[in-house]
Amino acid sequence: MSYILKRFLLIIPTLFSIILLNFLILHLVPGGPVEQMLHRIEHAAQERGGSVSTALDLEQDTVIKELNRQFGLDQPLWKRFYTMIKQYLSFDFGKSYFRGDYVTTLLLKSLPVSLSLGLWSMVFMYGVAIPLGIQKAVRNGSYFDFWTSIFMILSYAIPTFLFALLLMIFFAGGSFFSYFPIQGLFSWDWGTLSLWGKIKDYVWHLVLPVSAQVLTGFAVLTLLTKNAFLEELSKQYVVAAHAFGFKPRTILFKHIFRNAMIVMMAHLPLTLFHVLFSGSFLLEMIFSLEGIGLLSYEAIGNRDYPIIFGSLYLFTLIGLVLHVISDLLYTWIDPRIHFEGNKTS
Repeated sequence: MSYILKRFLLIIPTLFSIILLNFLILHLVPGGPVEQMLHRIEHAAQERGGSVSTALDLEQDTVIKELNRQFGLDQPLWKRFYTMIKQYLSFDFGKSYFRGDYVTTLLLKSLPVSLSLGLWSMVFMYGVAIPLGIQKAVRNGSYFDFWTSIFMILSYAIPTFLFALLLMIFFAGGSFFSYFPIQGLFSWDWGTLSLWGKIKDYVWHLVLPVSAQVLTGFAVLTLLTKNAFLEELSKQYVVAAHAFGFKPRTILFKHIFRNAMIVMMAHLPLTLFHVLFSGSFLLEMIFSLEGIGLLSYEAIGNRDYPIIFGSLYLFTLIGLVLHVISDLLYTWIDPRIHFEGNKTS
């Protein structure tokens, strides 16, 4: 209990350090939000056919001062950080510089898209990894084990974005077939479709991004499953069960499965975090899915600090909490495990 309490208390300085480090780095990088806004003003003036000097040069100092005041950049760096942290304690992430909406609203609007991609990817990852890992353990050393291992190594070595691009080339109107949509989570006429039509449209848009995520993410989970089952297969209670005449299938699924799944279930929170906030980042950009990953990417390009730090704060907090939950699952599934002193009873 004291270990878990320490882990939760450790979240506070860890979260603070990560936010502080990123805050300093982003504010030291040239090309902040004021420069981005000036560039937009200049571009708008050119599109209207007016003189850029009229828009900027004559009153540039005034414009810059007003933008700094508007963005709160006229305050000392320490004061900006202090104000930001104080607001973040109540999950007030402020207002976007360029989108004209509150960051919390933008994150909540983007979250369902990221959840759709992440949760379905995780379901199929486990759906592929667990049966495949069990078969590899049971048939360890066979041709099946060898060739599936080769395929897993290749899938793990190829980056997610490359898989996504290959799937788009082959199946989304590239050089070969045009079976699947190339962008978005819904079609433009989604609102006019029937219930069944909406479901089919939703699933059809998810096929390629989920496939790309699963193809690059199932290998680690498969190896975890295989190793967990191999470890259980070598234990004495399995030998005893065979000696008593239990059927191999009964031993595998009634006795071995429950013990081997400890590692997989405890790994579930970390897999969820990786799929939701790490693995789907590039996929959202490639398939133009308006999730948190795409929102954060555009915010980085625009130096939209409220979105950048708000999403970073949320991601980091969720990641740290999920790490603690993972430890809790270990002890809940197997009470013999104790983290303090790394002892097992």
